[in-house]
Amino acid sequence: MPKRPVSSRFAGLPSKEQVLDFIQTSDKPAGKRDIARAFGLKGQEKIALKKLLKDMADEGLIDGKKTAFHKMGGIPKVTVLRVVEIDDGEALAVPDNWDPDDRAPPPRIRLIERKKGPGKQAALKAGDRVLARTEETGTGWIAHPMKVLPSLGASLMGVVELDGAGKGWLAPVDKKIRTSSPIADLGGAEAGQLVLAEPAGRSPRAGVKVVEVLGDPLAPKAFSLIAIAKYNIPFAFSGETLAEAELAAKLPLSEDKREDLRHVPIVAIDPADARDHDDAIWAEPDGKGGFDAIVAIADVSFYVRPGGAVDREARKRGNSVYFPDRVVPMLPEVLSADVCSLKEGQDRAAMVCHMQIDKTGKIAGWRFTRALVRIAANIAYEKAQAAIDDGSADANLKNLWAAWQALDAARSRRDPLDLDLPERRVMLDEKGRIAEIAVRERLDAHRVVEEFMVAANVAAAKALESKTSPVVYRIHEPPSREKLVALREYLKTMDKSLALGQVITPSLFNRMLKDVTDEGEKALVMEAVLRSQTQAYYGPKNAGHFGLALGSYAHFTSPIRRYSDLLVHRSLVDAFGLEQPKPQKLPPTSGLSDRDRADLEKVSEAISGAERRAMEAERETIDRYIATWLSGKVGETFDTRITGVQKFGFFATILGLGGDGLVPVSTLGNDYYHYDEKAQALVGDKTGQRYATGDRLKLKLAEANPLTGALKFETLEGDGVPIERRGERLPDRKPAERKQGKYLAGKRGRPGNIRHQGRKKK
Repeated sequence: MPKRPVSSRFAGLPSKEQVLDFIQTSDKPAGKRDIARAFGLKGQEKIALKKLLKDMADEGLIDGKKTAFHKMGGIPKVTVLRVVEIDDGEALAVPDNWDPDDRAPPPRIRLIERKKGPGKQAALKAGDRVLARTEETGTGWIAHPMKVLPSLGASLMGVVELDGAGKGWLAPVDKKIRTSSPIADLGGAEAGQLVLAEPAGRSPRAGVKVVEVLGDPLAPKAFSLIAIAKYNIPFAFSGETLAEAELAAKLPLSEDKREDLRHVPIVAIDPADARDHDDAIWAEPDGKGGFDAIVAIADVSFYVRPGGAVDREARKRGNSVYFPDRVVPMLPEVLSADVCSLKEGQDRAAMVCHMQIDKTGKIAGWRFTRALVRIAANIAYEKAQAAIDDGSADANLKNLWAAWQALDAARSRRDPLDLDLPERRVMLDEKGRIAEIAVRERLDAHRVVEEFMVAANVAAAKALESKTSPVVYRIHEPPSREKLVALREYLKTMDKSLALGQVITPSLFNRMLKDVTDEGEKALVMEAVLRSQTQAYYGPKNAGHFGLALGSYAHFTSPIRRYSDLLVHRSLVDAFGLEQPKPQKLPPTSGLSDRDRADLEKVSEAISGAERRAMEAERETIDRYIATWLSGKVGETFDTRITGVQKFGFFATILGLGGDGLVPVSTLGNDYYHYDEKAQALVGDKTGQRYATGDRLKLKLAEANPLTGALKFETLEGDGVPIERRGERLPDRKPAERKQGKYLAGKRGRPGNIRHQGRKKK
């Protein structure tokens, strides 16, 4: 006789459908106890429930453990998620451990972050792991993060190393990580290859497994590839995006709908190695002592319509990322390097800012139009400057310089923050190898273009304000009191004062810098002032631009490479009725979409984050190139300046080249070094030897790691003392005899163990 179904022998036992419905609708994890309590089960009914749940699991209806079941193919109520993408400021995640029987792809879950009020959470980024409470809605899965979990692996990109026993280790390419991870699965990788890896298990002890072999870590273009992978920078365009870009590139330009400026000799002045040209300028005297001027910007909003595939991808990228060997563009190349690039002799669509500059350099008026332009010339900064210097410049260039002098006079009265910091430039040969690393020369030609761009950016912000239209402002807030206090304490060590009771303005910092006559000390103060500044960001609520001493400022001049500028263009289209005829097969408007208007703050946060990501990736890549350049010079001596001091040692940079390297305190001899935080100095207990921020000294290059970009220096035997301190040349002297310091012989550490360095002497 066949057995009766379990449910028929126990009247109170729920059916499979009832159990499944309860699990799906419960507002918390539903375990066996929760189900039993919900249906009032007792005694033998609980035993029957256990068998029922096992049968449901065997049939593929549910999954999970006895403390938390969920529908098969679904997601537990509380589980660990991994962030895989930031889209429009929203974090998208997948289950950290996804292994369904049918091998279905993991569902993408939208994380609802708490960004305001009590319990405000820091913004999530790709790669983060979070414990979250999940919920299935009519439009898909969402989750509410409860806490951010530590990363399973320190670094998932590295170089394969094999030890004597043939065991694999992943040497990290991030200089902040100093330990290698054991490789559980080489995945066919060989020693010396650059690889991508992922954790092999929940515990760090499980090691990592290689998932992709990237090749030779020192090959040309490898350094930018490392940065692209580390920061999850999108670099491949989908077929849909490329197809839409090709379609947009063929849009005809309606001459009757655009202002025709093809007769105006507008010129584009750019770096000699510029990959795109999105701005061009023109000026001529107005007969009243002032100038009529034009800033023509690529009309990207005509080609990139809100909501389209190209727009979605551009929004995700936020900006183009520039490396010495390549650019990861925000837009497909058919747009960024072709139809949107203002090339000499080619008819191009432009968004034009017409300005009237009065004789004092003030912008007396402006108007915005959509136009047709034909660039008269693409000129490199160096060639434009040379033409001005040798007198061979034509009237167009001379007019631009004359208009700039008026703008520069107005700038001087405004007195924005003047931090003229050197920019390192890596030049490669045709095979991608380093030809030269140098500081980029700063010319008047750069300042000419910059002042025209600043003027147009201000005009765009004020024009939109006059129409009460949405604005994505470029915001730079004044330094926080905390940073100002730290700056004041640091300046005290240089016998300089900073009164915090006064109104803090850029002029205050500029006067401070002008009072410093020694170039070395000025560079030091400049770095300190820079560290005190807040980071600029994008947002729809105006807070001014402290550094530029401007009340309203927006980015308008680079829509090829910045999504913020594209949003400003769209807002101008709406505000001034600049819409063009609707193209076929593309989204109909080139103005702001309803989504843009509703989500402007969220979009601003996303593109601000993308900008920070790009800056870090670009900086790290330059560091790797510099370390490569120096790897053949290990053992050589360099003139350096100390740029930072910590308990564990000090950092120094090579003068005229850059590249920060560490001098560990354990290499400074047998003295005990105290860390003076206020003075930013290490002071020897026995010898009185002092190493302070700003000191200039000769150091020997001990290590240069191209993969991480890390440098390590050593002091010279008998000559490892500063030769210049904050502008004062120090007398020649022999280093005092150094004695054994107690920290070197700590019971729990080997000589030089960082754990014993900088500790107060007992």
